[in-house]
Amino acid sequence: MRIYNLLAVFILSLTLLACGNGKDLSKSFKLTLNKAENSLKNGDQVSISLKSKGEIPIDSVIYKLDGAVLGTKTDLSPLEIAFDVTKLGAKNLSAQVYAEGKQATLNSKLTFLASETPTLYTYEIVNTYPHDKSSYTQGLEFHDNILYESVGEYGESGLLKTELETGKILERKDLEKKYFAEGLTVINNQLVQLTWRENVGFVYDLNSFEKTDTFNYGKSKEGWGLCNDGQVIYKSDGTEKIWLLDPETFAEQEYIQVVDSKKLRSKYNELEWVDGKIYANSYQFDSISIINPTSGAIEGVVDLRPLKKEISSITDADNEVLNGIAYNAATKQLYVTGKHWDKLFEIRLIKK
Repeated sequence: MRIYNLLAVFILSLTLLACGNGKDLSKSFKLTLNKAENSLKNGDQVSISLKSKGEIPIDSVIYKLDGAVLGTKTDLSPLEIAFDVTKLGAKNLSAQVYAEGKQATLNSKLTFLASETPTLYTYEIVNTYPHDKSSYTQGLEFHDNILYESVGEYGESGLLKTELETGKILERKDLEKKYFAEGLTVINNQLVQLTWRENVGFVYDLNSFEKTDTFNYGKSKEGWGLCNDGQVIYKSDGTEKIWLLDPETFAEQEYIQVVDSKKLRSKYNELEWVDGKIYANSYQFDSISIINPTSGAIEGVVDLRPLKKEISSITDADNEVLNGIAYNAATKQLYVTGKHWDKLFEIRLIKK
């Protein structure tokens, strides 16, 4: 019996040696790039290599970016490639290697940044209007000469119809105290409103203000800002992602990631569609980012910090920040306000 056991161990050892000594194949190689993985630009010429930690010959290796094949090699020579990505942001580079009758996949996280630094803008005030300072503004929309506003905070959340010139609230729809209202957009004769952490959105008839539907979020965990281009609804969730929603079902279909020339950016708390771009407030920053809706690149930044000097109602400077962008596409008028601000401004952007 002892001889039989020794023979079994010997045969098993030979088998393991024939299969790469029984080692995990992924530990025998290292996936490397010749450029920094967290600051790639579209069009960069990159050399991707699979480095062997020993003398293991490979049968083949397939390189992929987010599942799409970049190229295949039958040896360890580098794969030379110029990246051409439509959507910027974080992506997964994988190398699927075959060697010694085994297969393993190595992964590396890449981040594609905008190739250009954002254009900087300042502003001028064209008109100033009164704004209800009790409103914790989360979403703002201009439609048929009427302002619609989603206001937040637990126990204070609601949907408002407001007269621009006077700031008078024409109609208000209160939410249950368990909801914290967030972004708002108008599409298909409907008002679509988000809640923050309650994983539910509300749909209202534009004319009657009556709630007609609800919907739940998908992979996004929170509701922040909303806007639309007439065909697609864009939804932010506090991360670097802006989700694209079906305007009929409100299902999340895909997403873009917001980046500038330095890093991923996040906390976009209010969105507005303006002439083919997404204008976005970033929470606790008194600015607007102008975002390309296809690539996610920030193409411009508007510095609106001096606007706070015009506001007399601010008691909490860290919380009562700029938040609220509305655009009249017919007249090209742009309006902004903030949380508990007593004024709403029509502004004109000026390139620095």
